[in-house]
Amino acid sequence: MNRTDRLYALTEELRRAATRGRTAARLAALFEVSPRTIKRDVLALQESGLPIWAQPGPGGGYVLDPAATLPPVNFTPAQAVAVAVALASVRDAPFAADGASALAKVFDVLDDESRRRADDLGALVWVNDDPVQPPPGATRGPASGGRAIEEALRRRVVVVLDYIDAQGTPTRRRVEPMMMALTYGHWYLIGWCRRRDAVRWFRWDRIRDAHATPERVVERDLSVIGEFPATARSIAWRAE
Repeated sequence: MNRTDRLYALTEELRRAATRGRTAARLAALFEVSPRTIKRDVLALQESGLPIWAQPGPGGGYVLDPAATLPPVNFTPAQAVAVAVALASVRDAPFAADGASALAKVFDVLDDESRRRADDLGALVWVNDDPVQPPPGATRGPASGGRAIEEALRRRVVVVLDYIDAQGTPTRRRVEPMMMALTYGHWYLIGWCRRRDAVRWFRWDRIRDAHATPERVVERDLSVIGEFPATARSIAWRAE
């Protein structure tokens, strides 16, 4: 997550916390940065005029003045895609139709450029609608570094993975992220593995850690991944 997006997300987190506030440690864990970075971000928001104060004592933290004027509801492209992913992952859940209607409203409030970016990002996230697949809850996220993978996919840069293969062997891979896919109960990062010089599927819950690099990926034709089953659909397709 770049700093601009983080400052926006930090503000929204403090709005949700209301008078309960949030500690620097909790915010640092949420955004996967150091407490020092959070303190710098809060100072930048304060200097921009946002009324944030530090609440001392046990359980204290940063509090946003509840009298502050609330802006219109806005979503970043990544937040819009996150909503689409959540809905696609639980397609048979109660209130699914209402969820689809809510998703349409999310896309309605995006400006044209943000909608295009959300659609481009959503096209790289696929869900297999095979009705015999196990519940999506069967998988877990990476032990650490999930945001780094998301950021690498969005920014089109190489990501370094600390990965445990199917035999339980730890490896370090430099990967060009191409897509994410949910199939048969597991999320996967699909990418070009520099170590194997080929496309590989990295199971999400076997990723121990990850960090994005400044190196740009080689833009490859997605056909190198192979054909997806007829039951697979992209998030962008769902958002239309």
